[in-house]
Amino acid sequence: MASRLNEYQQPIGAALPDWRGARLPERVTLAGRYCRIEPIAVERHAAELFEAYRDAPDGRDWTYLSVGPFATLDAYRTHLTSAAQSRDPMHYAVIDLATGKAVGTFALMRIDAANGVIEVGHVTYSPRLKRTRIATEALALLMKYVFEDLGYRRFEWKCDALNEPSRAAALRYGFTFEGIFRQAIVTRGRNRDTAWHSIIDSEYPALRAAYARWLDPHNFDARGQQIETLASCIAKEASRPDRPLASG
Repeated sequence: MASRLNEYQQPIGAALPDWRGARLPERVTLAGRYCRIEPIAVERHAAELFEAYRDAPDGRDWTYLSVGPFATLDAYRTHLTSAAQSRDPMHYAVIDLATGKAVGTFALMRIDAANGVIEVGHVTYSPRLKRTRIATEALALLMKYVFEDLGYRRFEWKCDALNEPSRAAALRYGFTFEGIFRQAIVTRGRNRDTAWHSIIDSEYPALRAAYARWLDPHNFDARGQQIETLASCIAKEASRPDRPLASG
Protein backbone atom coordinates (compact mmCIF):
# COMPACT_ATOMS: atom_id res chain seq x y z
CA MET A 1 0.00 0.00 0.00
CA ALA A 2 1.41 3.36 -1.04
CA SER A 3 2.11 5.80 1.79
CA ARG A 4 1.33 9.48 1.77
CA LEU A 5 4.12 11.92 2.53
CA ASN A 6 3.85 14.93 4.80
CA GLU A 7 5.61 18.24 4.26
CA TYR A 8 8.80 16.72 5.66
CA GLN A 9 8.64 13.84 3.14
CA GLN A 10 7.86 11.40 5.94
CA PRO A 11 5.39 8.55 5.23
CA ILE A 12 2.09 8.93 7.10
CA GLY A 13 -1.13 6.94 7.31
CA ALA A 14 -4.23 7.32 5.19
CA ALA A 15 -6.37 10.35 5.90
CA LEU A 16 -9.70 9.76 7.66
CA PRO A 17 -11.48 13.09 7.22
CA ASP A 18 -14.94 11.65 7.91
CA TRP A 19 -14.05 9.58 10.99
CA ARG A 20 -16.16 10.52 14.00
CA GLY A 21 -15.70 7.42 16.14
CA ALA A 22 -17.83 4.32 16.57
CA ARG A 23 -20.86 3.79 18.81
CA LEU A 24 -20.80 1.98 22.12
CA PRO A 25 -22.42 -1.46 22.09
CA GLU A 26 -25.81 -1.78 23.72
CA ARG A 27 -27.81 -4.57 25.32
CA VAL A 28 -29.43 -5.57 22.05
CA THR A 29 -30.91 -8.81 20.72
CA LEU A 30 -29.55 -10.14 17.42
CA ALA A 31 -31.51 -12.84 15.60
CA GLY A 32 -30.36 -15.30 12.96
CA ARG A 33 -31.58 -18.50 11.31
CA TYR A 34 -30.18 -20.87 13.93
CA CYS A 35 -29.56 -18.74 17.01
CA ARG A 36 -30.31 -15.56 18.86
CA ILE A 37 -27.89 -13.39 20.82
CA GLU A 38 -29.33 -11.55 23.80
CA PRO A 39 -27.99 -9.69 26.83
CA ILE A 40 -27.18 -11.84 29.85
CA ALA A 41 -30.14 -12.12 32.23
CA VAL A 42 -29.41 -14.12 35.36
CA GLU A 43 -32.92 -15.45 36.00
CA ARG A 44 -33.38 -16.30 32.34
CA HIS A 45 -30.00 -17.87 31.60
CA ALA A 46 -28.14 -19.06 34.71
CA ALA A 47 -29.74 -22.49 35.13
CA GLU A 48 -29.72 -23.24 31.39
CA LEU A 49 -26.07 -22.30 31.00
CA PHE A 50 -24.97 -24.19 34.11
CA GLU A 51 -26.77 -27.28 32.80
CA ALA A 52 -25.21 -26.92 29.35
CA TYR A 53 -21.69 -26.54 30.75
CA ARG A 54 -22.16 -29.65 32.88
CA ASP A 55 -22.38 -31.70 29.68
CA ALA A 56 -18.57 -31.45 29.50
CA PRO A 57 -16.81 -34.46 31.06
CA ASP A 58 -14.27 -32.34 32.93
CA GLY A 59 -13.10 -28.77 33.51
CA ARG A 60 -10.69 -28.37 30.60
CA ASP A 61 -12.91 -25.83 28.82
CA TRP A 62 -12.13 -23.36 31.63
CA THR A 63 -8.32 -23.74 31.65
CA TYR A 64 -7.63 -20.61 29.59
CA LEU A 65 -10.46 -18.52 31.06
CA SER A 66 -10.06 -16.29 34.10
CA VAL A 67 -13.02 -17.88 35.91
CA GLY A 68 -14.56 -21.31 36.51
CA PRO A 69 -15.27 -24.11 36.46
CA PHE A 70 -18.22 -23.73 38.81
CA ALA A 71 -19.16 -26.58 41.13
CA THR A 72 -22.65 -25.33 41.96
CA LEU A 73 -25.44 -23.36 40.36
CA ASP A 74 -25.20 -20.78 43.15
CA ALA A 75 -21.51 -20.19 42.38
CA TYR A 76 -22.25 -19.79 38.68
CA ARG A 77 -25.20 -17.52 39.41
CA THR A 78 -22.93 -15.23 41.44
CA HIS A 79 -20.48 -15.04 38.54
CA LEU A 80 -23.26 -14.39 36.02
CA THR A 81 -24.76 -11.66 38.21
CA SER A 82 -21.47 -9.76 38.07
CA ALA A 83 -21.17 -10.33 34.32
CA ALA A 84 -24.70 -9.07 33.68
CA GLN A 85 -23.91 -5.78 35.44
CA SER A 86 -20.74 -5.08 33.45
CA ARG A 87 -20.64 -2.59 30.58
CA ASP A 88 -17.11 -3.52 29.48
CA PRO A 89 -16.99 -6.44 29.03
CA MET A 90 -20.63 -6.53 27.87
CA HIS A 91 -21.80 -10.13 28.03
CA TYR A 92 -24.31 -11.86 25.79
CA ALA A 93 -25.94 -15.29 25.84
CA VAL A 94 -26.21 -17.44 22.71
CA ILE A 95 -29.65 -19.06 22.39
CA ASP A 96 -30.28 -22.19 20.32
CA LEU A 97 -33.50 -21.43 18.42
CA ALA A 98 -34.28 -25.15 18.09
CA THR A 99 -34.53 -25.60 21.86
CA GLY A 100 -34.97 -22.02 23.04
CA LYS A 101 -32.19 -22.55 25.58
CA ALA A 102 -28.93 -20.71 26.28
CA VAL A 103 -25.90 -22.79 25.23
CA GLY A 104 -22.97 -20.38 25.66
CA THR A 105 -21.81 -16.82 26.19
CA PHE A 106 -19.34 -14.28 24.86
CA ALA A 107 -18.66 -10.59 25.35
CA LEU A 108 -17.70 -7.40 23.58
CA MET A 109 -14.81 -5.90 25.51
CA ARG A 110 -11.84 -3.53 25.54
CA ILE A 111 -14.20 -1.12 23.86
CA ASP A 112 -12.38 1.82 22.24
CA ALA A 113 -15.09 3.67 20.35
CA ALA A 114 -12.90 6.73 19.70
CA ASN A 115 -10.48 4.64 17.64
CA GLY A 116 -13.04 2.13 16.39
CA VAL A 117 -11.50 -0.93 18.06
CA ILE A 118 -13.43 -3.66 19.89
CA GLU A 119 -12.72 -7.25 20.94
CA VAL A 120 -14.77 -10.41 21.26
CA GLY A 121 -13.75 -12.23 24.41
CA HIS A 122 -14.85 -14.38 27.34
CA VAL A 123 -15.96 -16.94 24.76
CA THR A 124 -17.50 -19.73 26.84
CA TYR A 125 -19.17 -22.33 24.65
CA SER A 126 -20.81 -25.46 26.04
CA PRO A 127 -20.57 -28.84 24.26
CA ARG A 128 -24.05 -28.11 22.89
CA LEU A 129 -22.66 -25.14 20.97
CA LYS A 130 -19.18 -26.21 19.89
CA ARG A 131 -18.69 -27.27 16.28
CA THR A 132 -22.24 -26.34 15.28
CA ARG A 133 -23.77 -23.94 12.80
CA ILE A 134 -24.87 -21.89 15.79
CA ALA A 135 -21.28 -21.18 16.81
CA THR A 136 -20.46 -19.75 13.39
CA GLU A 137 -23.72 -17.84 13.02
CA ALA A 138 -23.33 -16.29 16.49
CA LEU A 139 -20.00 -14.77 15.49
CA ALA A 140 -21.41 -13.67 12.14
CA LEU A 141 -24.24 -11.84 13.92
CA LEU A 142 -21.80 -10.20 16.31
CA MET A 143 -19.49 -9.18 13.48
CA LYS A 144 -22.38 -7.63 11.56
CA TYR A 145 -23.38 -5.67 14.67
CA VAL A 146 -19.81 -4.44 15.22
CA PHE A 147 -19.07 -3.32 11.67
CA GLU A 148 -22.46 -2.39 10.21
CA ASP A 149 -24.45 -1.11 13.17
CA LEU A 150 -21.75 0.32 15.42
CA GLY A 151 -19.20 1.40 12.80
CA TYR A 152 -15.98 -0.12 14.19
CA ARG A 153 -12.82 -0.27 12.09
CA ARG A 154 -11.14 -3.19 13.86
CA PHE A 155 -12.51 -6.36 15.50
CA GLU A 156 -10.07 -8.31 17.68
CA TRP A 157 -9.75 -11.87 18.97
CA LYS A 158 -7.10 -12.50 21.62
CA CYS A 159 -6.31 -15.67 23.52
CA ASP A 160 -3.63 -17.46 25.50
CA ALA A 161 -0.88 -18.30 23.02
CA LEU A 162 -0.99 -21.89 24.33
CA ASN A 163 -4.71 -22.23 23.59
CA GLU A 164 -4.46 -23.97 20.24
CA PRO A 165 -8.23 -24.56 19.80
CA SER A 166 -8.93 -20.85 20.24
CA ARG A 167 -6.18 -19.86 17.84
CA ALA A 168 -7.46 -22.35 15.27
CA ALA A 169 -11.00 -21.01 15.69
CA ALA A 170 -9.84 -17.44 15.10
CA LEU A 171 -8.19 -18.44 11.82
CA ARG A 172 -11.21 -20.48 10.74
CA TYR A 173 -13.46 -17.46 11.32
CA GLY A 174 -11.26 -15.31 9.09
CA PHE A 175 -9.21 -13.39 11.65
CA THR A 176 -5.62 -12.57 10.72
CA PHE A 177 -2.91 -13.63 13.17
CA GLU A 178 -0.81 -10.61 14.10
CA GLY A 179 1.70 -11.95 16.60
CA ILE A 180 2.40 -12.81 20.24
CA PHE A 181 2.54 -10.31 23.10
CA ARG A 182 5.00 -11.95 25.47
CA GLN A 183 4.27 -11.92 29.21
CA ALA A 184 1.12 -9.92 28.53
CA ILE A 185 -0.77 -10.73 31.72
CA VAL A 186 -0.74 -12.84 34.87
CA THR A 187 -3.79 -15.08 35.21
CA ARG A 188 -4.57 -17.81 37.73
CA GLY A 189 -1.10 -17.26 39.17
CA ARG A 190 0.67 -18.06 35.91
CA ASN A 191 2.12 -16.21 32.94
CA ARG A 192 0.12 -15.70 29.78
CA ASP A 193 1.58 -14.81 26.42
CA THR A 194 -1.27 -13.47 24.30
CA ALA A 195 -1.92 -14.28 20.64
CA TRP A 196 -3.50 -11.36 18.75
CA HIS A 197 -5.86 -11.70 15.76
CA SER A 198 -7.99 -9.13 13.97
CA ILE A 199 -10.43 -8.38 11.19
CA ILE A 200 -10.56 -4.84 9.79
CA ASP A 201 -13.50 -3.13 8.14
CA SER A 202 -12.17 -3.44 4.58
CA GLU A 203 -12.05 -7.23 5.01
CA TYR A 204 -15.54 -7.52 6.41
CA PRO A 205 -17.58 -7.56 3.15
CA ALA A 206 -15.78 -10.68 1.92
CA LEU A 207 -16.28 -12.39 5.27
CA ARG A 208 -19.95 -11.40 5.42
CA ALA A 209 -20.51 -13.04 2.03
CA ALA A 210 -18.50 -16.11 3.02
CA TYR A 211 -20.45 -16.60 6.23
CA ALA A 212 -23.76 -16.27 4.37
CA ARG A 213 -22.59 -18.81 1.81
CA TRP A 214 -21.49 -21.31 4.48
CA LEU A 215 -24.61 -20.88 6.65
CA ASP A 216 -27.02 -21.36 3.74
CA PRO A 217 -29.10 -24.52 4.42
CA HIS A 218 -28.17 -25.81 0.95
CA ASN A 219 -24.56 -26.07 2.16
CA PHE A 220 -25.53 -28.99 4.41
CA ASP A 221 -26.54 -32.50 3.42
CA ALA A 222 -29.38 -34.58 4.85
CA ARG A 223 -27.20 -35.59 7.82
CA GLY A 224 -26.33 -31.96 8.58
CA GLN A 225 -22.76 -32.28 7.33
CA GLN A 226 -21.20 -29.30 5.57
CA ILE A 227 -20.68 -29.55 1.83
CA GLU A 228 -18.29 -26.61 1.48
CA THR A 229 -16.01 -25.58 4.34
CA LEU A 230 -15.96 -22.07 5.75
CA ALA A 231 -12.32 -21.80 4.72
CA SER A 232 -13.30 -22.57 1.12
CA CYS A 233 -16.09 -20.00 1.24
CA ILE A 234 -13.72 -17.36 2.59
CA ALA A 235 -11.08 -18.17 -0.02
CA LYS A 236 -13.58 -17.84 -2.87
CA GLU A 237 -14.93 -14.53 -1.62
CA ALA A 238 -11.42 -13.21 -0.93
CA SER A 239 -10.37 -14.01 -4.50
CA ARG A 240 -12.82 -11.48 -5.86
CA PRO A 241 -10.97 -8.27 -6.75
CA ASP A 242 -13.65 -6.10 -5.15
CA ARG A 243 -13.35 -7.85 -1.78
CA PRO A 244 -9.86 -7.53 -0.23
CA LEU A 245 -9.02 -9.92 2.55
CA ALA A 246 -5.71 -10.34 4.35
CA SER A 247 -4.31 -13.84 4.61
CA GLY A 248 -4.23 -15.51 8.01
